[in-house]
Amino acid sequence: MQKTELDTHLIWFRNDLRIHDNASIQQAVTNAAKVLAVFCFDTKAFEIGALGFKKTEKFRARFLIETVKNLKANLEQYNIPLFVYLAEPEHCLPKLIREHQVSKIFMQREWTHEETLSVNQVKSNLPNTVKVIETYNQFLFHPDDIPFQITSIPEVFTNFRKQCEKRCMVRPLLPETLSGFKQPKIQNTTRIPTLSELGFEPFYTHADSAFPFQGGENHAIHRLHDYFYETKKLAFYKKTRNGLLGTNYSSKFSPWLANGSLSPRYIYHEVKEFERHHIKNQSTYWLIFELIWRDYFKYISIKHGNAIFKIGGILNKSYQWNRNPEKIKNWIAGQTSEPFVNANMIELKSTGWMSNRGRQNVASYFSRTLNLDWRIGASYFESLLIDYDVHSNYGNWMYVAGVGNDPRHRTFNVKLQAEHYDPHGKYQRQWLQNKLF
Repeated sequence: MQKTELDTHLIWFRNDLRIHDNASIQQAVTNAAKVLAVFCFDTKAFEIGALGFKKTEKFRARFLIETVKNLKANLEQYNIPLFVYLAEPEHCLPKLIREHQVSKIFMQREWTHEETLSVNQVKSNLPNTVKVIETYNQFLFHPDDIPFQITSIPEVFTNFRKQCEKRCMVRPLLPETLSGFKQPKIQNTTRIPTLSELGFEPFYTHADSAFPFQGGENHAIHRLHDYFYETKKLAFYKKTRNGLLGTNYSSKFSPWLANGSLSPRYIYHEVKEFERHHIKNQSTYWLIFELIWRDYFKYISIKHGNAIFKIGGILNKSYQWNRNPEKIKNWIAGQTSEPFVNANMIELKSTGWMSNRGRQNVASYFSRTLNLDWRIGASYFESLLIDYDVHSNYGNWMYVAGVGNDPRHRTFNVKLQAEHYDPHGKYQRQWLQNKLF
């Protein structure tokens, strides 16, 4: 069939900011006379939310700008223009679609409340002739391959993991469809906003940050190759993953995974490559284990919908939560009675990063020891964390607060945790003596 100018396809990027292993790109370049791409810095994402925190603070904002710059440059190699707007998608996308006579829109399928609302608002402003194709592209185990109906996803992670490991295959990476694709240049006068235009002052990365890396697909892949093949730290991941200081105690892949500039399947297949050529051990398995945890929280949010944002969580549990302003303020400022909590909170405020071990402790202290409304802590994490991911963030907070998927219903003994994971107090000294306010 002969292509016409009406065969114009649009890729709407959101949390899939990469060109490798991207189903939307693969579909969009098939049978298209023209391919465009778009990303919106949604103004709602930089406003103050219902619980008093800006939904996106400076750390993730800068990381996102870096990521979009990298994506734009990678797409330009194939003359695919990335139109970038600082606006709500429902206001800028319909205009772009009309101007370029777009016939099909390709995007990653999302399901949480804000993302779904945004898509539905865009759809309501489109002509009936425009077709919208949404594809799951953020999982290790694709939803069509898992051995469960969504309604029967196990409420205990171990049951989910064992069945998936036994009965699921991780799909191969999608073929590099862009390699043979090239089109004439398309005029694009839009530009990526600056940090100042998003409402932030420029800033320097803290000298002691455990995450000093830049955003973007190229930096993600460079980090993976360094962690796997240059330093071979992957071989020791299980022993070091509960560390607190430095860049290499863990993979640090989560920020790139969160905005989709790194595919979980890419990580998986690189682990398998490492195992073939170097070593296969508990550490190589444990990195995949953590990717399965990431999948699990996504499936839990599909199954339970908006319950993950409710105070009773997915268990609909009723506890005596409170919203004591002084306790919340002291927790945020790192001025509680627990030095280990304080050190972690100061690190977060100073860098936008906190270790997994730290997150579990400060969240348990907030929700189980202080009995504060866990959603306030989750909202603060959402604001500050470079690697904020709605499913993992709210899934983990529910888990620790006793309204999620923890069958043991534990409260962390922060003092014992500090003695075990920071026995000489090096981590605590670093941040308690190095406040950035």
